[in-house]
Formats: sequence, structure tokens, C-alpha cells
Amino acid sequence: IYFSRSAGSDDKTKASEALGFVPQKDIVYNKLLPYAEKLDAESNEILAQIKGNLGRAVQIRELWPGVLFWTRKLSTYIRLYGRKFSKEDHVLFIKLLFELVTLPKLEITIMQGFARLLISLLKKKELLSRDDLELPWRPLYELQDRILYSKTEHLGLNWFPSSMEGVLKALVKNCRPYFPESATQEMLDEWRPLLCPFDATMQRAIGYFELFLPTTLPPHLHLKGFRLWFDDLISLWVSVQNLPGWEMHLVSLFARLANDNIGYIDWDPYIPKIFTRILRSLNLPVGSNQTLVSRYQTNAYDITYVVTWVTALLGGPSKKAQTQLTGLFNSITSFYHPSNHGRWLMKLMKLLQRLPACVVRRLHRERYRKATWLEPVPESHRLSEQDITEFVASMKQPVILAMFSKTGSLDAAQALQNLALLRPELVIPPVLERTYPALETLTEPHQLTATLSCMIAVARSLVAEGQRFPEGPTHMLPLLMRALPGVDPNDFSKCMITFQFIATFTTLVPLVDCSSALTERNDLTQVEKELCSASAEFEDFVLQFMDRCFALIENSTLEQTREEMETEKTHVESLMELGLSSTFSTILTQCSMKIFLVALQKVFIFATTNIFETRVAGRMVADMCRAAAKCHPEESLRLFVPHCCNTVMQITANEEVLNEEELDKELLWNMQLLSEVIRVDGDKLLPYSNQLVHILHLTLHLKCKQGYGLACDLLHNTLRSMALIYPTEYCSMPGGFLQTSHKHLPIKDWGRPGDLWNLAIQWHVPSEEEKAFVFSTLDQLLQPELERMQRHVRAEQEMSRDDVLRSLSIVHHCLLGAGSFLPPLHGEVVFHTLLTLSLSLSLSLSLFLTLYVSFPDLSKQNYREAICTVIRQLLRKMILLNSMVFITEGPFSLQIINDLLHFRGSQKHEFDSRWKSFSLVKKSMENKLYGSKQHIRALLIERVMLQHELRNLTVEGCEYHNVHQDLIKDLLLLSTSTYSQVRSKAQSVLFSALGVYTFCCRDILPRVLEFLDTSRTDITPHQFKGALYCMLGNHVGLCLANLQYWECIGQTWPAIVRSCLSPAMSLEKPSVGRLFDELADKVHRQYETIGFDFSIPQSCLDVAMKILNSAKPEPSVGVANEEEELEGIRRQQEKNRDSVRYEKLVEDLLDCISDRNIPWKFEHIAIGFLSLMLRDDHIVPTRAVRFFVKSLNHDSILVRKVAISALGGILKQLKRPHEKVLVNPYDISELKADPLVSGDRPENQWLRYDSTRLPRSQQDWDKCCFIEKTHWGYSTWPRKLMLYAPPEEQPKQGKTREEMTGREQIIYDHFTDPIFINQLLQYLSLEERKGKDKFSSCRFYLFKGLFRNFGDALLPGLKAHMERLVADTHESRQRCVAEIISGLIRGSKHWSYSKVETLWAWLCPLLRTALFNITIETYADWGTCIAMACESRDPRKLHWLFEMLMESPVNGEGGSFVDACHLYVLQGGLAQQEWRVPELLHRLLQYLEPKLTQVYKNVRERIGSVLTYIFIIDTKLPRTQPTTSPRVADFTARMLARLRPLREAEGEIQNHVLDGCTEEQDERTQAIKLLKTVLKWLMTSAGRSFSSALSEQLQLLPLLFKIAPVENDDSYDEMKRDAKTCLSLMAQGLLCPDQIPQVLSTLRESSSWHGRFTVLTYLQIMVFYNLFLFLSDTKAIRDIRELVLELLEDEQLEVREMAATTLSGFLQCNFLSMDKHMQAHFEALSKIRLPTRRKRELDSVVDTIPSADLVRRHAGVLGLSACVLSSPYDVPTWMPQILIELSAHLNDSQPIEMTVKKTLSDFRRTHHDNWQQHKQQFTDDQLLVLTDLLVSPCYYA
Repeated sequence: IYFSRSAGSDDKTKASEALGFVPQKDIVYNKLLPYAEKLDAESNEILAQIKGNLGRAVQIRELWPGVLFWTRKLSTYIRLYGRKFSKEDHVLFIKLLFELVTLPKLEITIMQGFARLLISLLKKKELLSRDDLELPWRPLYELQDRILYSKTEHLGLNWFPSSMEGVLKALVKNCRPYFPESATQEMLDEWRPLLCPFDATMQRAIGYFELFLPTTLPPHLHLKGFRLWFDDLISLWVSVQNLPGWEMHLVSLFARLANDNIGYIDWDPYIPKIFTRILRSLNLPVGSNQTLVSRYQTNAYDITYVVTWVTALLGGPSKKAQTQLTGLFNSITSFYHPSNHGRWLMKLMKLLQRLPACVVRRLHRERYRKATWLEPVPESHRLSEQDITEFVASMKQPVILAMFSKTGSLDAAQALQNLALLRPELVIPPVLERTYPALETLTEPHQLTATLSCMIAVARSLVAEGQRFPEGPTHMLPLLMRALPGVDPNDFSKCMITFQFIATFTTLVPLVDCSSALTERNDLTQVEKELCSASAEFEDFVLQFMDRCFALIENSTLEQTREEMETEKTHVESLMELGLSSTFSTILTQCSMKIFLVALQKVFIFATTNIFETRVAGRMVADMCRAAAKCHPEESLRLFVPHCCNTVMQITANEEVLNEEELDKELLWNMQLLSEVIRVDGDKLLPYSNQLVHILHLTLHLKCKQGYGLACDLLHNTLRSMALIYPTEYCSMPGGFLQTSHKHLPIKDWGRPGDLWNLAIQWHVPSEEEKAFVFSTLDQLLQPELERMQRHVRAEQEMSRDDVLRSLSIVHHCLLGAGSFLPPLHGEVVFHTLLTLSLSLSLSLSLFLTLYVSFPDLSKQNYREAICTVIRQLLRKMILLNSMVFITEGPFSLQIINDLLHFRGSQKHEFDSRWKSFSLVKKSMENKLYGSKQHIRALLIERVMLQHELRNLTVEGCEYHNVHQDLIKDLLLLSTSTYSQVRSKAQSVLFSALGVYTFCCRDILPRVLEFLDTSRTDITPHQFKGALYCMLGNHVGLCLANLQYWECIGQTWPAIVRSCLSPAMSLEKPSVGRLFDELADKVHRQYETIGFDFSIPQSCLDVAMKILNSAKPEPSVGVANEEEELEGIRRQQEKNRDSVRYEKLVEDLLDCISDRNIPWKFEHIAIGFLSLMLRDDHIVPTRAVRFFVKSLNHDSILVRKVAISALGGILKQLKRPHEKVLVNPYDISELKADPLVSGDRPENQWLRYDSTRLPRSQQDWDKCCFIEKTHWGYSTWPRKLMLYAPPEEQPKQGKTREEMTGREQIIYDHFTDPIFINQLLQYLSLEERKGKDKFSSCRFYLFKGLFRNFGDALLPGLKAHMERLVADTHESRQRCVAEIISGLIRGSKHWSYSKVETLWAWLCPLLRTALFNITIETYADWGTCIAMACESRDPRKLHWLFEMLMESPVNGEGGSFVDACHLYVLQGGLAQQEWRVPELLHRLLQYLEPKLTQVYKNVRERIGSVLTYIFIIDTKLPRTQPTTSPRVADFTARMLARLRPLREAEGEIQNHVLDGCTEEQDERTQAIKLLKTVLKWLMTSAGRSFSSALSEQLQLLPLLFKIAPVENDDSYDEMKRDAKTCLSLMAQGLLCPDQIPQVLSTLRESSSWHGRFTVLTYLQIMVFYNLFLFLSDTKAIRDIRELVLELLEDEQLEVREMAATTLSGFLQCNFLSMDKHMQAHFEALSKIRLPTRRKRELDSVVDTIPSADLVRRHAGVLGLSACVLSSPYDVPTWMPQILIELSAHLNDSQPIEMTVKKTLSDFRRTHHDNWQQHKQQFTDDQLLVLTDLLVSPCYYA
């Protein structure tokens, strides 16, 4: 159904005349509000203020609070009115915010706020085209780089919030469409140099590509867009086989590219590869015993990207993607069966749920979306009807299976909802087939809940009459009638889903009896006739439903015992109540008047003939009556009100009732009924108003709490009905169903969406009479209460505690009922010193008068103020008396204060839950295909109502008046009072108030701190504790202890620390201790670095001036004059001097710490605060430096840890910058570059390690051009290569003490003091937690900083200690010296040659000793030490280290363990150097090759790992030169030659060698040892290298097949286990298409039966993990099929059985298909005749049947059984015949008999569940035979 858009466009022109501009996109629901005509003026006024004040705030350079305040106002404006501004303004706002976000020194908190607003301005990209807006990409990149890859964050110099990353990414994503056309090339130039696959920068570069590269350029710019990089990146992706971490980024980029450019890229060549990788990344378990590579688990693709990519590939001329998608679902369908479960299931379900939604989104974009500037999909590539049908058909099977999944039916339901939009006729019938039996069954409630939730999802598609599925609506009544038994008091979940089901269907369908139309009209179709005659049953349905509900209610009455104890309702009961009332009200809303009156009569009789208890059953009945009254108030009130009023009057006529504690049940029930029934349209209540007031006078003063409670509800509901604005009906068609069926047939309206432009909402807007009634009621009922309470306060009248409570209750309910009529509290504005120029106009957005459509004439008394005064007096009195009364009255009066401050007719939490439920219903019923708000009418009305409430609730940033100030002071008093119940309630009210009023936090902070003041002796422990809670705040709101302003934390932090000296403080109370811990913890969690620099650059000012000079609407304040601007600049400079406050805070904290009286706990808190004060733009004061250095030797380990990391940061602050100069790399190599080839090229030859050209003298060293970063030069060179300038231009090395700054002197003095050093190293070499300690990076940074800043000046004092520590084999001492050494090597980066040379001369022997003393606990630390030392260093600088490590690592001197450790350490160093040390790698490989036959297992494993690292450099990546490092191919060839004796040997290879036998063995034993090492290498490299299964390694397969054991037995020796693991890992490898023939030919070579058996297991895994590559290669399929059929006839029984399993697996994942030819082949084999059995003697065991025939006959039977087992969950057409044939073999000789029995029992096991459905496939004769076979024979026959 298309809307008539014309109505919309007329509105637009009208609107733009009223507004003076064409709005970009306003919120359409605002136009449907009853006061819509006033909104344009209101929004224009607000917009003018925002524009004026925002522009002006920037102009006078007031970032805080001005710009911040007005940007917040702008985001509120967007929330209320949408993007209701002109295009010019929109662009200016975006430009201004873009400038602000990218300010380089902006405080992070403010930046996040700006970023979020900018995101919401950019979000709807269709509003602004590329011509309207262009944004630069580089500022965003610099922002990302500065924050996400911060150089100082790990040193604790910057504190970023955790949400930062998400915000930044969203920001880039929304700016991306507007990057200029040159951006792509610039980005490639910027990030290509980082592409070095062995380096961490690869992840970074690909991540940037994914985030930044624009993909929405129009087609004529494609050559400047993705064409520049597509081929490179896709070939990179194709060639990488082992899922490195960055592959996910690539997939996400391709998915986005494909989605944005459907039809412009030819994906066909890549499709098999794409689908193969998708299947692999689902990590499904295949084959018998599979070892998963852990990396595949962690780096698997994100389903969201997969779905987007697949959706974009569908359609188009070739249809290739759909074929593969069908293949994918066919191969994984059986995993969806409910009996399968595993960690992979979540992924499969996600795939199922997201894919249809994505296809619907694409279809919407192609067919229904309004055209925008974004490129439409070309006609040729749009989805055709045929495409859609095929897509739905391919998904049908798995979705139907998933309905009953273990994870619940939700995913399946969402999938069905979208599939039913596309093709209802394919999807709905199978769901119906499962629903009808499920409604009949009593034994399986799970089936019922699953099918009903799926039916709910497809409801709209079922009911709406459409061409596709015309018979759909006829199912509706039978379903409804059959669902009724589900209303069952004993099964909660069934009951709820039934309610939901009935409600969903009745919302869509008007319950009107149209059967008369059959006689009156003759133009009806067949289906319409059926519907008309069926609709006669509606009345029956409604009445039956009511009977069911009454039964439910009678069942859930509260028992007597529970009623006496006041218990809360259980969660289940309240949900049930909600379900019942909403379903019933939906049904009545949708009824015709005739049916309604019958139902009303029935409810009335039920409610008035019984008396219910008021908690559970009473609530339910009253809810049903309320539902009836809401639908048709006049008819209902006529019945209920007089009846209830009379009953109440009769009972209360007796005077004694007033004072009874326990009231009569009947009175209570009638009160409850009355109070619910009157929640209807106010106009309809007026006739009964006198009666109601009379009842209130009678009942409000009852003694019984329950009695006056119900009276208060009645009061509240009456006032609310009169005073609020709300819609009065929610029918699915405007105007209800009162029309007769001549002109209009109601069945035509089934499932019709509401028409947004003709909603015709009936609003209730308070009339003058209703206003008068409300105020007279308040005068009669509220005024006396207030006067009584005043007299009580003045002690003129005694009131008991219960009286006070009752009065408070009445006051509260009056306030809640009439809140929207009472104007807010007024008073003087409290001016704070901070309110500056731009805020002098601190207008508050929230108080626009249109919100109070019914503003009372101020002549009436403002009861809000009156209540306020009385309550404050009452509280004062209570606080003074401090009595027990307080506990009950306190919380009540606090609730009143809360509502006085905030309540304007709707409550926040109610609004939130309604918004939530609205979204849920909308999601379950929406039609994503047509889009454009095609919801049902009731939903649209609810959304308009929510819009009205949203306007009521928007209150942040209100003016702070003295009334508010007084109330907040009261709240603070209560928050620190004696009773904890009162305190906690008061605190929560206080926190909600603090969030609303601007600046009140600053006002209240000093008052809170007074309670912590140490000099005051009058503070009680309760007050102290209350104040601490006030500081802590609640989990959502702000935390007073951590307001992000210097003035605030400058007061609070020292106060928190000092508060421990307060007399009220008692540390022995654990709760107080915990509070301080929580406070400190919260500050640490929430603290973000606070800025110093608030300057605004010129570019920002220019945009602000444009905003100030823009028109329509004109800004409300003009440009600031010169004095104001100068004043602003002066203030800004003052604000930038915040560093003074910063230093004062640091001094204060240090004073606290140095105070002797402070307990250690608080000392620690203070030190923690102090460590947060480190920053990268301001060096800490000298005193703090001294403190941290001294703390390195503190007694407490916590303090020492803080000091170590703090000192690392301080040394970074003190680091002197090194000069850099621009270098042209091509001058050095004197070669020109080929820009597109990476890898080992001639022009980066000079970078690599060459032992002949090492810098071994001062002169070489100075000439040598060191490149520290490992990735430079592997790919292209960066545009500007900045290297360190020569030493003479650098800052002076080795300053004397006199030349140092004060801070440096402190550090220098301590670290040259032998006593200090001695103590420090003692502490550092202590062990902390036995066996848990690791190499500490904090200490490494500390030492690196020391040696970097002070050169070798500190070394002499450390040398002796280090020598002592190295000699000590104790674990923690070794670790300590390793940390120092790595810091020393990295810190010596800029030392002069002479110093470095001396250093190494001393270090090398030291390291040798260390490596000789290495132990099992410390080898990891030494590995880390050397790896850290070599990271990002030019290998030529460290040549001493490498040469030392290369001196015979495996010499066997220190035993096998030391050898393994040596290799580990060496590997750590070389791995950091990656591709730059080919010479060392060659030397190492030459050295290791003879040693590969090592005896010791640990050395073997280590060598395997080292080999992996040596060969990782040899990758086959596109456009990469072959490496000069060692190559796998050559190595494998050499190994194969050495393994020849094993490859040629016959029989099984046993591992005869005993470890440790040293005599010279023959070649064969040598070869076995070698093989063990090679296996270790293959195992480690499976998960690490980039490409797998190189052709040479495949030659090892036959050998592995020989060794791998067949049985699952762990007692095998190491070699066999390794061989098995290797095979499993190699089989999972991703193959390239050209490797397939080679693998297959290798698989056929095997000689032993073990080999043949193992080949089959290998084949299963390999085919599944490369499924689509094989499927696209017909020759391969043929070969595999031949191979399997051949092995089915193998002479070895185990091989035959394995072949059958393999075959059934291939059939099951649809790799092979069961065709006539195959079936005939098996049948022929199975009919081979065997000679008849001769009578054998009992003792002759020899079987004389010729074996070849038996084998072939067995093969035939196995083949047939494989076919049966290949479809475990259904019965294909060919199956019955095969089963009958198999059964003929039941009495054959063994192995055949076993096979048949096993097959039949498996068949029975898997088909037992759904046998009723499966039965239909067999003929009667077949069933007879089968039943005989499957039922076990009777023992008693």
C-alpha cells in the first residue's frame, strides 16, 4: 500500500511559509499533537536563541560553560523537534562542531560531548549531499591517532574514558561520505608504508583503511575511489590463508564496499572463495577427532559483515551467489536441528536472524526508498522476483528447523517475520503445519510456545489480504479459537505467549460480525465469503475468552494466610496481570458495539456478584472493568458508577466504619472497582462528579490504611482524567467500527496499517469545566489537609503518626493528579560567580509555555508553593524531634519533594518503560519492506503520545532558583540524618535534582564538604557517613567527588583524604572503610584528564560569525561588541592559567601525605589521587618528583608500584626532544623505486643486516643511517621520512649535575646514592606472588627512562649490583636484572659510539652468564627482556647482541634445557627484527639443520618454533618480491631427501628409538628423529604463518598417513600423536584452487590400510573446510567420488566402514548428490550372489565363502546404508525403497548383518521424534515390513 505523498508535500510548503525556511527533517509526530499549531513559533524562538548564543559564545571564546551549554541545548532541540532547521544552518552547525571536535588540546570530556552531537547532526546522510558539505579527513585521523594510539597513555600521563573508541569510530563513519574526492589517494599514500604483514602496524593500517576509505563516491569518481585499492586489497585477502587479526577489518571493508556499490564491481571470480571462508569461520565441528586452531576461534568473521556482504552479492545477471548460498545452507542445515548444540550454535542463529533482515533492507532500498543523492542500484543488478523466491526457498529449511532450537525460538521468529514479508506463500504454510498439531498436543508445551512466537512474527503477513497468499486470513479464526485453552493458570509461560498471540491478532483485525454481508452483497470473492461467514464466530470467541480469564482469576485468588501478612505480589503474578489486562483491552477496543455490549454485561455481572480480595484477583477484575470503561465510557460508567457509589454509601452510612482497623471486604472491593473504572475520558466523568466528590468526603478519612489508600487512588485517578492531555481511543481504524456493512466491509480492513496523514486522533484536552472541577476539588480536599498540618507544626493541634501519614498521602495524590495544572516553583535566580557573559541570558529551554496548554489563571492559589512550604516546615520539625516517626514519614515527604521539583504530569520511569515496550511491539510488528512508518494505527497514536510526554519531561539545564536551593539544602540535611532508610531515600532524590539544575552542584559542594571538615566537633557519625554517600553519587548520575573542574576536585580530593582526622570518623566500622574504597575506586574509574588549554582558533570564529549573520530564524542575540570580545579573550587567558590551580592541588595532596597523623589507608588514597595528576602537557612540581622518587623505597608494595609507574611518566615528561631531519631514502640506496612492489627490493638492501658492513668504528657509526622502526621500507617509503639528525645537532649528552634542572637533579642524586640504590634493588628483587610474577613493563619503562635521560651516568652505581644479581639463580633476582638490562639496551638509543661500545663490552659476558644460569622459571623473562630490547631498533645498532646470541646456541653444555632456552631467547630477538636480518636467519638455519635429529623433546619443540619464525617471512603475498630470507620450498626439499628411508620403507613405522640412546644408529633411526622435529615445525606453523599447505609440504602427507594411528587412544607415543594433530591441522588449511589436483593425487598414493583409513578422515575435513572451492571444480568432485567408491570396496573392513561414513557425510552436506546412477550401482553390488552356506560342523570355524564377493556385496550394503544415514531428520522420496532393500540383507553373513542392524537402529533413533510426519512417506506394505523390523520381538510369544 503506497501512501499518497501529495498530502505530505502540501504540508511541507505550508510549514516552510510559517517557519520562513524549509526544514531539513522535523519530527512528523509533532504535527499530530493537539497544540501543533503553536509549535512552529516555539521552535523558531528556541532555534534563534541557540544560534545567537552559540555563535556569540564562540566569538567571545568561552568554551566553558558557554559553548558547552548551548551545544547541549542544540542536542535537546534535535530530540524534541528533529532536524528542524534550514540546510544552510545545518551545514554551519556541522562545520562549527567539526572545528570544535578537532581542536588539538580540547579536554576529552568536552570533546566527547561535541562528537556525539556532531554524529547526530550527520546521521541522516540523505539530507546533505556531497555538494552541500565537504569535510577534511586528516584532522579526524590525527585525532584518532592521538587518542587510540596514544604514546603517553600507557605511562599514565593521559586518562581517556573507555567509551572513547566507540565514539570516535562512529564519528569517522558519519563523516566518511563527505570526504573530498582526493582523499582516497592521500590515505593510501599515508598508510601504505605501514603495510608490513609481520608487524603490528599492519593491523593499524588495515584498521584505518576499514574506517576511513570512502565507498559512497558516485560512479564517475570510482577511478579516484575504490578502483585505486580494490585489486591490491582483494588479492592480499585471497592470498592470506591463516586468518591473521587484520583479516576481519578487510572483510568489513569489502562488505561495506559491496553494499555501497552493488552492480559496479564484478565479484564472480571471488564468490567460491568468499563462501568457503564464511563456512570456515563458522567453526563447525567436522570429522571424527578434530583439533581446532585457537586462532580460528578468536579471529572469526563478525556475522554482521558476512551478512552485509552476502546480501550485496545476490542478484545480478550471473546468479552465482545465490547458488553458493543455497549450497551453504544445504551443507549446514543439519546443524540447525534442535538435537545439536555447541558453542558454534550462536553464530549460526545470528546468521539466520540477520540475513533475511538484510535482504529486506536491500529490497526496500531498491524499490521503496525515496531517491536521494546516493547512487541507486543499476536496473541490471536489482533483485528480481525470481531471485527473491530462490533466496527464501534456500533459507526455508534451516529456519523451520531452528524454530525449536535450544537457544529459543526468537531468532527463528525474527527471520520468519522478514521472510514472510518477501514470500508469505513459501514460509507461512510450513509454520501453520507445525502450529496446528502443537495447539492440540498437551504433552509438549515447548512446541506450543515456539510455534506461537513464530506465528506472532508472521501475523501481519498472514492477515493482510495479498495477491501472494490470499487464503492466509482464513486461518485466523481457527487459530484464535484453538489458542484459547492456552489461557491456563498452571503454566505461566504458555499463558503469557497465548495472551501475546491473541493480542497480536486482534490488534490487526476488527472483531465485527459481517455474516449479514453474504445476503446483502454479491460482489464477494470466495475467500471473502469464507471470512464473512467465519466472522460470525467472533462474539463466541470473545465470550469464551472471558470465561477462560474468569477461571484464571478465580484460580489466582490470594489465600487467606497471605492476606494477613502484607506481602508483595510475585513477579509472575504482576506479569500475568499485565498480560491479561492488555489483551482484554485490545479485544474490546477492536470489538463492534454489538459484541462490546454483550461483553460489558458479562464483566459487570462477574464483578458485582462476587467480592474479591484487593491484591491479586481484585486487581485483575478491576483491570478488566477499566478496559471496558476505557473503550466506551458512557455505556460503562452508566452501569458501574451508580452501583459502586450506592454500595459504598450504604456501608459507610454506619459511623463506626470510619474508625475500624479492618474494613469490610465488600467496601474495599467496591472502592477498588470504582477507582479503576473512572480512569476514562474526563468529559464523560463530569456528569458523575458530584457523586465522586461525595464518596471522597466519606472515605478519605477512614482509619484503615488500605481504605484510605484506595480513596487516594480514586482521588488521584479522577484528577488525572480531568487534567491531562491524552488520546482517548486506539482502534485499528479511525472512527471505530460503527459503520454498517453496506458501504464498507470491515473484513477489508484486516491487517491494514494506519495512515499517518489521516490518523484522526481523538484527544482529550481539559475543558474549562474540568479545570473548574479540579480546582474546586483541591479547595475542598487539599486545603483543609494543608491547614491541619500547619497547625500540627505550630503545635496547635496534636496529630497521631497515622494521621500525619494519611494527610501526607492525600497531599501527594492531589499533587500527582493535578500536577500538570500547577505552575512550577518560582523564585529569584541564584547567581553563581561563574555565570559569565554568554550565560547572562541563561534562558531555559524547558519552560516554554505551550507545554502547559492549560496554564491556570494565576488568581488561583498555586498549590505547588503551598505544599512546598508546609512540607518544609514538617521536615524541620521532624529533624528537630529526631523521633521514630521519622522513619515512616520521612520517605513519604521526600517522595513529595521529588514530585514538587520534577512532576509535570508524567513520570520519567513510566515513560521509559512505555518507550521500551513501544519499541518492542514496533519491532515485532513492523514492515521493514515498505518502510515509511507503515505501523498499525494504535502504535502510531502511542508514539504521538510519547512525543507529548517527552516534551513534558525535558528539563535539563533549568534555572536554579532560591526555592530549589532551599529544597536541595533540606535534602542534604535529610541525606545526613540519623536513620539510614531516610538517608538513602533522600540521597536518591538529591541526585536526581542535581542532574537537573545548572550549577547547583557547585553550590552544594561546599555544604557537603563541611560535614567532612576536621575542625568541626558537632558532626555525628551518621552525618559523616551520609555526606560520604552524597560524595559517591549513584551508579548512573554524577559523582560529586569527581566533577571534572579544577575548582571542584581542588576542594574535594584533599577533603576526602583529610576527613580521616574528623572526630566523627570511625575506621573500625567496616562499612565506612568500604565507602572510602568505593570512593577512591570510582574516582580512578571515572577520572579523565582535565584540560588547561581552552583557546579557540580563527577558523572556528569564522564559522561562528557566519552563524551570527545567518537569517531565518535570525539569531536572538547579535554579534558581541569589541569590549565584550576583549573581556572574553582576557577571561580565556585566565582560564588557561588553570595550571596554578593544578599545582595547588598537587601541593595540598602532598601536604596530606606528609601529615604524620594520617592512617596508611588514606595515605594510599592520596597517593592514588596524586598519580592521576600526571599529564603530558605540564611537568609535575619538584616536590612531587621528590616524593615519588623517595616512595620507590616505601614500606608498602602498593605505594612502590604507584611510584614506579609514576616515575616512568615523569621521566617521559623530562625527556629532551631529539631533532629530526628529512631524508630521501632513494639517495641512500641510489636506486629508483618501483612504487607498487613491496618486500626485499634492491633499494631497501642497505637497511638489512650485513655482517660485512657493520658500523664498527665511530666514523661508520656516524655515517650509518639508522632506521629504528621495523616496518619502514618493507612496503613503500613514507612521503616524508623523518630520521634523527646527526649527533652534533642533538641536545648535549651526558650533562653534568650543574647543567641539570632541579627535577633532574633530585632523580640524579637519588640514583647515584649507593644506599638508595642498594635498598631499591633489594625491593625490586623481592618476590611478590610465588609463581605468578611476570616481567614488569612498568619497571622496564622506569629504567629505559633513566638511561635515556641521564646517559651512562647512573651505570657505575648499578654495575656491581647487576653482576651480583646475574650470578644468583633465584627467580625474582633474575627477573629484576632482566628488567634493568632491557631498559638499559633500549635507553641507550642515542648514546655516542664510544659509550655504546664500552656498554656492550661489559654487557655481553654478563648476558652469557645470565643465559648459562637460566632456569625454568626465568626463561620466559629473559625472552621478554631480549625481545623488548630489540623492539623498534635498527639491527645494526645491536650487532654485538645478535652476534653474541648466535654463538652456538645449541651446544649441549648446560644440558637440553639450557639449549632450548638459548633458542627461545634468540628467537625473541630475531622475531622482533622480522624481515631485516636475512643473513642471521640463513646462518641460524645452516647451524640448526644438522642438529634437527635432536634427542630431547624440549629442544625439538623449540627448534620447531624457531623454524616457524624463520620461515614466516617467506609469504606468498601479492606484489611482494620473493624474500631473501630462507625459503620453505628449499628447506622442505632437503628434508624430504633425508626422510627417504622412511618414505620407501614398507609396513608400519614403529618408534624403536629410546630417548637418550647415543650410539650411531642407521639412517632409519636418524630419519625418525628428524621426522619428530619436522612434525613439531609443521604443528607450530599451522596457526602462525600466513599461507598454508605449500606444495612441498604436501609431499609429506603419504608419510604422515602411514604413521597416524587409527584408533582414538592417547597411550600412543609422541610421534604418532603429533602426526595425527598435524593431519588434522593440515586438513583444515585453506587451499588455493591450483593446489587441489596435487592434493588429490597425493591422497591416492597410500599403500597400507592404515594410510587408506587416514586418507578418508583427512578428506572429510578438507572437503568441508574448502567446500565451495571443490564445488566449483567439477573434475575434483568426480575424482573424490571415485576415490570414495573405490575405498568402499577395500579389502579391510575398517576402511570400508570409514568410507561409508565419509560418503554419508558428503551426501549430508550436499557435496555429492544421491542420483539414480549411484543408487543403481549400490543395488547391483548388494545383489552379488554368495554361494549357499554348507552345513558346517560345529567345530569347524573356517568360513569358506570367497572373500572378494563378500567384500563387494558388503560395499553395496554399506553404500545403501550411507544413503539412509545421510538424511537423519527427514525422509526423502528414495528412502523407503532403500530401507526395504536393506532389510532383505538382515540374515546375511557377518559384517553385512551387523551393518544392516546398526543402520536400522540408527534410523529408528533419529526418526523417532517426528515419526507421525515421516510415516506419510511410506506405503502400507512398506510400513508393515518396517514395523516388523523396528519393533523389538516380543519375549512372550
